[in-house]
Amino acid sequence: MYPATGLTRRVLEQRGFRGFVRFDELAARGVPGEAGVYAVVRPAKAHPAFAPRSTAGHHKRRGDPSVTVDELLAAWVDGASVVYIGKASAGKDGRRGLRKRLDEYRRHGAGGAAAHWGGRYIWQLEDAPALLVAWLPTPGQDPGDVEAGLIAEFVAFHGARPFANRNKGRRPGAGRREQTQAHAPGTGTPESG
Repeated sequence: MYPATGLTRRVLEQRGFRGFVRFDELAARGVPGEAGVYAVVRPAKAHPAFAPRSTAGHHKRRGDPSVTVDELLAAWVDGASVVYIGKASAGKDGRRGLRKRLDEYRRHGAGGAAAHWGGRYIWQLEDAPALLVAWLPTPGQDPGDVEAGLIAEFVAFHGARPFANRNKGRRPGAGRREQTQAHAPGTGTPESG
């Protein structure tokens, strides 16, 4: 684990994150297909403006992804450029990974039906089209552990989770079954990134 930092674009680049492209540029950028983690970075330094409605598609079970502007303001982390940290597993058959997960996230933000509920707050940022996404393959490491470590590092520095991370991620080293039991008693699973 790294010492707590602000997780700026520069820090992420030093740690091997690549890409830093807008969501609408993902298809042309050769996102790797393996498991890994990703971060969404807001280049603007000014306080954000929030849209009253999300551009994201409605979820078949959860409905409208929009939340109130007051909820968005309460979640905002002043001084942070990273607004979301997520993970992409390889899936049971090894065919998921970063490329598929980021495509789901992009399609969800563009109004399509996609299985990506986590991180939905970014789609109510007025400057969402300017957000940058970067990725880091995690060969030999569980992407859930890496995600949890990055979120913990962010919290240690800022005192709060990234803006669009509405759950804590799992504890580093906790197996998926253990984490589900620990975070979602009686509800199935926690909100995923």
